[in-house]
Parts: sequence; C-alpha cells; structure tokens
Amino acid sequence: MRLKTLFVVSSVAALALLVTAVALAAEGKSKHSTASVKITTRSVSGLGKILVNSQGRTLYMFVPDKHKSVTCHGQCAKIWPPVFLPAGGKIVAAGGVKQALLSSDKDSTGGRVVTYNHWPLYLYLGDPKAGAVSGQALNVNGGLWYVMSPTGAIIKKKPGGGGTGTTATGTGTQTTACSDDDGDGDESAGGPDDGDGCI
Repeated sequence: MRLKTLFVVSSVAALALLVTAVALAAEGKSKHSTASVKITTRSVSGLGKILVNSQGRTLYMFVPDKHKSVTCHGQCAKIWPPVFLPAGGKIVAAGGVKQALLSSDKDSTGGRVVTYNHWPLYLYLGDPKAGAVSGQALNVNGGLWYVMSPTGAIIKKKPGGGGTGTTATGTGTQTTACSDDDGDGDESAGGPDDGDGCI
C-alpha cells in the first residue's frame, strides 16, 4: 500500500513538472512570436522631430529605394543596417509616429524590413550614439540618405541649419560653404541637388 501511494505521489509530481515545462515553453514561444519593433521620435537641433528606434538611434531612408523597395544590400547593408522585423513580430508606433504609415517590405536577402510611408528604414554605423545624425544628407553607398519626420516627409536640410554642408570624401569629410546663387535651394532645403555637398 505504501509503495502504491509513493508511486501515485511520484506520478503526480512528474505530471506537475511536465505541465510547468510545457507552460514555460509556450510562454517563451509566445514572447518570441510577439517581438515588436518600436518606431518613435526624437527632437534634433536644426531638423526638428525625426524618426528613431526604441534606443533613440536615428533612422534613415535611402533615395535609390524609390519609395518602394529595399536596394541597400551587401556592403551597403553593413554600413546602413536595415531595420528588420522579427518573424511573427509587430511594428509599434510611439511619440507621434503614425501607425498607418508603418509597414514592412520583403528583403531579397530574406526577412522583412520596416518601412515608413513606404520608405525602408535603416540605421547608420557612423552614428556614435543615440541622437547622432552623422548620416543626414550624405551621398554615399550609391545614393543620398535622409531622416524623416513623423508625417512621413523627407527632411533634406543639414543638421544645425543652413550655411555649410559636409560631403564624404575618400579620406574623411570636407566642409563646403552653401550658397543659393545657383538657385538649387541650398538655403531652404528644397530644389534639386547640384552636387555641391549642400542640398
């Protein structure tokens, strides 16, 4: 009788452990499948409110994506990492970001990249910390890179206002004076880019 009782108690304990293990595994799987990517905003001097990730790191759009698909791959993606959406994850808007403008686009290398107003979003390895905008208006890796506002508009001006622009060179950066003598809109962040290192 005592042996039978011991067997029943052992069986109940084993069953309880099994149920707990299954519950923990399901919880872990549930947490994994509901991973989210948060897109929020941050105010940056000279640029206003711009899109950033949950760590406050600046997000950029890439002009060659032409408002429709990811074109930064290979070496480009190592310098400008796309913001990938985990499988089964969701994108969450915060800080004035419009949920309706958030989506994702298939990346040819696999996975999905978060988009805003149809523009794929990227980080920049040249930004040393949250709030840095070193990639703003750079013409490198095949095209121009710009930050975006929460309305989905592309911000083309240089951080800190007009006056000077920075262009990437083979050995570093070069500062050039901006003027609007040629009518390209340097001073007002509008108009076509004439390649003078300003906008």
